[in-house]
Amino acid sequence: MWRPTAYSDEDFDAFREAMDGSPIESVVIHAVYLINAASKEREIRRKSLASLKQALRVGDGIGTAGVVLHAGARKGEPYAPSVKRAGKVIHEALESSQGCPILLENTAGTNGPLGKNFDELAELIDAAGGGKRLGTCIDCCHLFAAGFDISTPQALALVMEEHDAKVGAERLVCVHVNDSKVPFGANRDHHANLGEGELGRKGLRVFLSDPRFEDLPALIETAGSDGRGPDRKEVRTAKRLRREGLKQRGKR
Repeated sequence: MWRPTAYSDEDFDAFREAMDGSPIESVVIHAVYLINAASKEREIRRKSLASLKQALRVGDGIGTAGVVLHAGARKGEPYAPSVKRAGKVIHEALESSQGCPILLENTAGTNGPLGKNFDELAELIDAAGGGKRLGTCIDCCHLFAAGFDISTPQALALVMEEHDAKVGAERLVCVHVNDSKVPFGANRDHHANLGEGELGRKGLRVFLSDPRFEDLPALIETAGSDGRGPDRKEVRTAKRLRREGLKQRGKR
């Protein structure tokens, strides 16, 4: 929904206190999926800006690592003006907040959504002003679906070297860990539970054990065993696959 939740300063204080007493080391907000900062429709851009400002306000209030954003979709409009519109909305949202970053997420290569490769992410960052509070969130399912080979440590290293060269290693703030219901290069965004999709346990071992991601928040976006979202089983699977991946890398 567009309507924001009216959090108070007391809510923020309670959240921070709960975080201090928990084993969770980082929290990341995902902006609502209705946002389309690239839309040609002024009303949609207005609502997108208001929603993004609210997400940043909450991020500042609870001390998040950032707000993950799908920058928007062209909806048949030309690419360059769409990027310019998205950049303007993102820049204005950042100007309204104190310090919470916006993290642009790579997309699955579907025709229309911006951010399907590192060139597009770099252009979005430039269009939004190129400031230090602009970062990225890398989703392994989206990489796989968009046709990026991440099946081996060597292949993933080449992909991330491209990210670092075009976007900047310092901009990577978090990763999304998801399996893919669709085959390699299918250009569709359909997540599967970990180890049950086309990326599979082998690919996830590679991704989860990459040294570049060692100190980054890793967030799971799967349906889980009951369809209600990632659960304890998914978290345990991710940790096991990471251990197995690290062990395999140690043998090389």
